[in-house]
Amino acid sequence: MSLEPIPDDAVSQSEARAYRDALGAFATGVCVVTADGPDGPLGITINSFTSVSLRPRLVMWCLDERSERYPAFAEAERFAIHVLDAQSEALARRFARGSGIMVEGEFERIGDGPPQLAAAAARFDCRTHQRVQMGDHVILVGAVEGFAASDSATLTYFRGRYGIAGGAGA
Repeated sequence: MSLEPIPDDAVSQSEARAYRDALGAFATGVCVVTADGPDGPLGITINSFTSVSLRPRLVMWCLDERSERYPAFAEAERFAIHVLDAQSEALARRFARGSGIMVEGEFERIGDGPPQLAAAAARFDCRTHQRVQMGDHVILVGAVEGFAASDSATLTYFRGRYGIAGGAGA
């Protein structure tokens, strides 16, 4: 079965907004993906992270082809996905727009791995396993090479607002 995209000019602005609002009814976690780009380490905020497989360890996320960071992330061979802790709303906002270039002190690096952020409830260090073009996004599947997690509460996103989920004792 093949799905033909609906041309942008065939969808009214009000219908497009209603669709986005309907998608916003699904509460998600908030992540920042980091990788090395041609201008240095960079990050991008996402809420499209999911587990694909336990054996082998595979995770995925989606990247909008209209993002100015698309070329760097779509071509990256290694990346890290950071599930943000509840205190990291400013970090989520920082990497949601703009170039996303990181500066010294914002990240650390272990060996030849991808840049890592300190503020994360969990982190998954990945090697790109597969890229799948789908609609106006690319699905990036990562083979998890390393991970770390804490019991801290996490940052969430629901209907255009940040919130908090879980944590120790919650």
